[in-house]
Amino acid sequence: MINVYALSTPNSVRVPFALEELGVDNVLNAINLRKDEQKHADYLAMNPNGKVPVIVDPDGDKLFTLTESGGDPRLFRRKTGRLVPADAFGRARVIEQMFFHLSGVGPAPGQLGFFKRQATEQIFYAIARFQTEAERVLKVLDGTLSRSAFAAGDAFTIADIALFGWLWRREFAGNDFEGTPNIARWYETVAARLAVARAIKRVTALVRPA
Repeated sequence: MINVYALSTPNSVRVPFALEELGVDNVLNAINLRKDEQKHADYLAMNPNGKVPVIVDPDGDKLFTLTESGGDPRLFRRKTGRLVPADAFGRARVIEQMFFHLSGVGPAPGQLGFFKRQATEQIFYAIARFQTEAERVLKVLDGTLSRSAFAAGDAFTIADIALFGWLWRREFAGNDFEGTPNIARWYETVAARLAVARAIKRVTALVRPA
């Protein structure tokens, strides 16, 4: 049984989303960021970076621990053989879109939300910088989705799972889909999947992030 340590965060949701999509049994364990549980010694022993999520996957008589959610869906794909194209070019496109998420679609809104909502002082240059970058990467994604039904082509893949989280929590940064109709269409399609509904229900039942 896979154990997932998470909260209802953009990065956390992609793990139960992938597991629900693939039908992999798992247990969700809440890590309360409000109480700094991610900094407790037992948690840091699993993830020295002190972030969520973490997966612990039994592998025979060993436990395999993975701490970066960008890698989790690829692990599950290897275990199940699903959600990634069989051909090399298709796989490369999926990896391209996952790295685009990890380097742009995730970080820009995350930093923007922090400086807008959580920073102890309003740094207008930082807000403007990340606002511009968030809008830019969403335009890039919208262009990609204007040419295909899903992020990496015409089939749903782990790239769509990776991208979903920060668009699900877009209100944190104050982003919306105005001006990005292709993202809006894609989001409605992905959000309608039963696995998404189950994953969101499960993570929102955990303690909400501060």
